[in-house]
Amino acid sequence: MRLGVEVGGTFTDLIAIQGGDVRLLKVPSTPSEPEKAVLNAIDALGVSLKDISEFVHGSTVATNTILERKGFRTAFVTTAGFRDILEIQRHDRRNIYDINYQKPEPVILREDCFEVVERLDGRGSVIIPLDESGVKTTLIELLRTREYVSVAVCLLNAYENPEHERRVAKLIRDSLPDVRVTCSSDIIREFREYERASTTVLSAYVQPVIDRYLGRLEKGLADRGFAGSLSIMQSNGGRIPSEGMRRSCISAFLSGPAAGVVGAARQAARSGFDDLITFDMGGTSSDVCLIASGHVETSVQSEVDGLPIRYPMVDITTIGAGGGSIIWVDDGGMLRVGPRSAGANPGPACYGRGGTLPTVTDAHVVCGTLQPNTFLGGRMTLDPDAAGAAFGALADKLNSTPDDVADSALSLAAANIVRAIQAVSTERGRDPRDFALMPFGGAGPLCATEIADELGIRRIVIPPNPGVISAFGLLAADHVMIDVASHQAVLHDDMIGGFRDQIDLMVAKGRSECESLGLTGEVVNKILLDMRFSGQAFELQVPFTLEEFFAMDAQGLNERFRETYNAVFMLRAPGARPVEIVAIRLVTSVPNNAVPHLRWASTVSRDRRSVQVRRHGVVHDCQEIVVDQLVVGEPLKGPALIVSDTSSIFAEPGWSVVRDEAENLVLSKVDL
Repeated sequence: MRLGVEVGGTFTDLIAIQGGDVRLLKVPSTPSEPEKAVLNAIDALGVSLKDISEFVHGSTVATNTILERKGFRTAFVTTAGFRDILEIQRHDRRNIYDINYQKPEPVILREDCFEVVERLDGRGSVIIPLDESGVKTTLIELLRTREYVSVAVCLLNAYENPEHERRVAKLIRDSLPDVRVTCSSDIIREFREYERASTTVLSAYVQPVIDRYLGRLEKGLADRGFAGSLSIMQSNGGRIPSEGMRRSCISAFLSGPAAGVVGAARQAARSGFDDLITFDMGGTSSDVCLIASGHVETSVQSEVDGLPIRYPMVDITTIGAGGGSIIWVDDGGMLRVGPRSAGANPGPACYGRGGTLPTVTDAHVVCGTLQPNTFLGGRMTLDPDAAGAAFGALADKLNSTPDDVADSALSLAAANIVRAIQAVSTERGRDPRDFALMPFGGAGPLCATEIADELGIRRIVIPPNPGVISAFGLLAADHVMIDVASHQAVLHDDMIGGFRDQIDLMVAKGRSECESLGLTGEVVNKILLDMRFSGQAFELQVPFTLEEFFAMDAQGLNERFRETYNAVFMLRAPGARPVEIVAIRLVTSVPNNAVPHLRWASTVSRDRRSVQVRRHGVVHDCQEIVVDQLVVGEPLKGPALIVSDTSSIFAEPGWSVVRDEAENLVLSKVDL
């Protein structure tokens, strides 16, 4: 049996697969101690962990640590003269018309930033030797006196020559063995000093949290008899053994959302859909991503709470519009949805746990798209009276009725998601009508047809058990490691040999890393070159297989870059302008050749019936049907409400639903 558990803001999802048997569970998350929800889900599954061969886990622990500033005390060590780099940041202004604008607040205070005397030039040559006596007599004593738990070391130009960083780290470890030391040269060997410093600091800041969290989780699993392999999902869409995550915690951000995108891509491909726009609507937020030709879009640089992270991540846009998002009226009398959420505790009013504020989930109950006695397969009964009462105060403010306010709130939540989808499609030159929409998460399939209508999308693919597709993605992901090396040079034949030598070293390092982590099987390497025209400030990533790269000369690399440039900017690249390579990224993966087949798992048992659903001011007589009752290949016309254990699917009038051979539900627009 293989087990995937993903911790979300409201629910913790579990999927267990053994052969053709699929078992699902959703339990409330425990945000203060996430591992408790994981162990609660395992206990509720009722199987012996001795029977579990593989356990894969994803969570938002790293992201929440940054957002809530709950990391352990961390020090920042840099080259003399650069102590204030985390405060100065970039000379930009995100909101140029906001006179009260403040730059993002670093996770560590200025008093925790220290300098060491040393200096390297831009090629890594020593200008000023490292003052080791100053490190021993001053820096280490300050670190000891102030009882730091973690230290981030980021020296100027260390991406070219890491020797000074490694020496500083060794001196600290020798004197303070309990202090965790993170070097920028081990995390991000790239230029751009602020982004490199920010990435190193964030990794150091979350490392003790992740390390202790994984320790508590591993102990809980061991106490229950688990002796299989434990892997953790990374933000790049691949997983890594838990020991590897401890070495590089920067890959822990967006762990859970990335798993959902991977699971969606794998499952949609079984029905022949390679061009997708996914949106994962959970309890707290909605995550949107674009998949083109089966390739999950990634970004080299992302942000958490405005702070840059220079590490490859699945390119996800997140908005505060989930099932638990609170519906409210602003000072101007306008109805709003989110970003504040009722979370797992107390949750929406209809949960009956003491919540009184109206949420998106309450709106679905009021409108009938969520039926009280089929939620979570009937294991949890919702309170429609509490949901209606939660809208009373808002209805009075707006001089309306609770039904109308709930209906309007659902349309507003859908409009927020439409804007997020446009941000990853239309605003980047992609027409959303060329893609199928793939909603998942507990709340996603309830608003999918409305979102598709707004965008002109005519096909929707809903995977089996959409409420736990992120947990499935954990089991479907490959093992992935990414290495990067700065290697800035103008492209010409004389420098190709140096690039090939660098890649040979990186390939050998990747294979050694796989062996040290106990990964067996075929190793696949892919090269991503950061390339640009000379004089430009930013780069494009150009992908190559290992074989392609070694077969190309400078002219071939030049042409591939220009093809990528034209495709991205819809603009013919200037012919005579020289091209330069800025960095080399090597993606080392061990493919997962045992992706489980996902099937619907339903414990709901009831005959088809008619229910009333209110949408857009109209009350529809809607047929409610359990997903198991859908016959493969036979279309069902909307309005229809399809219920399952982890999510309900609402097909508005003008849409038809077909269950296909891959177990996906394919919704198609019907011309009325």
